Amino acid sequence: MTQTVADIARALGADVLGDGGVVVSGLAEPSMAGPDDLALAMSKRYADALTASAAQAAVVWADADWQALGLQAAIVVPRPRLAMSVLTQMMDKPLVGQGIHPSAVIDPAAKIGANVTIGPFCVIGADAVIGQDTLLAELVSIGAGVQIGAQGILHPGVRIGRDVVIGDHVILQPNVVIGADGFSFVTAMPSIAETGRRTLGKTPFEAIDDATQHRIHSLGSVVLGDHVEIGANSTVDAGTIRPTRIGSGTKIDNLVQVGHNVIVGENCLLCAQTAVAGSAVIGDRSILGGKSGVADNITIGSDCLLGGAAIVLGDTPRGQFMMGYPAKPMLAFRAEQRSLRNEAKDAGRRKLVSKPNDDT
Repeated sequence: MTQTVADIARALGADVLGDGGVVVSGLAEPSMAGPDDLALAMSKRYADALTASAAQAAVVWADADWQALGLQAAIVVPRPRLAMSVLTQMMDKPLVGQGIHPSAVIDPAAKIGANVTIGPFCVIGADAVIGQDTLLAELVSIGAGVQIGAQGILHPGVRIGRDVVIGDHVILQPNVVIGADGFSFVTAMPSIAETGRRTLGKTPFEAIDDATQHRIHSLGSVVLGDHVEIGANSTVDAGTIRPTRIGSGTKIDNLVQVGHNVIVGENCLLCAQTAVAGSAVIGDRSILGGKSGVADNITIGSDCLLGGAAIVLGDTPRGQFMMGYPAKPMLAFRAEQRSLRNEAKDAGRRKLVSKPNDDT
């Protein structure tokens, strides 16, 4: 998408240095930037690559000598990553709706809003409601009774279970599954999982007479708020009786599992391979790092940060930075790690001192 440097600077709330009339048609890293690209050189470490490139315009760091870098125009931004949000939105190619494809199968009782796009081989169930300007790419299936708000984007292969409610401006990446049954089973007599929790494994487990796993059906479905985004191949399971809920503004990465009855607050981030077990509660604005895990039936307060691979096994108060397994406050975790390293060093020294001398 073609833009002048002046238009881009205006959108960023920044000043133009040099010729604001320079036209660019794409974004590029400095080492790959051509004359029609806006080079993204927001740190001094890109200086050499930018100088060697054919770029005429760039977003540069605060004290950059843009003329010495061989540029005709430059933009300086105070918060580069926020600028990336604006820039990528401006330069992205919008998805263009194509109406309803003839191969789509739409139940007569479904309600389709104005300007909705329904791609090839989509299936829309009875009493489903699709809000205006929403786009369903190819091979999307929408269960009976689903409600989807306005201006959403459902990418190829998305599967929405029955009675799911989805807000406005929701983006679901390829192969997202919302509203599948939760992983919920029970045996007639207490299982080893139940016994283990009660006894803490103090005695060996005994086989139970009937280990048949009886399914507990998921009747509660899922509710997604407005402006939720969910990454490719992630799943949000239906609640058992009440719905699983994802708050407005929350963003979920690829390969994330959210279990049944979970409540995730507003404006949270759940990074790749995070797993949240059933009936857990995540407070507003909390961030769960990659490969982190949350045990079932516990509460994590608002404004918490879980480091990568942290495993939370108990309730966590508001505003905590948790790391490790089992997760503990970051300062305590680092102190523990230092102590372990020092202990290992001391053990190594003792081993060297006690080693027999080969010459004796």
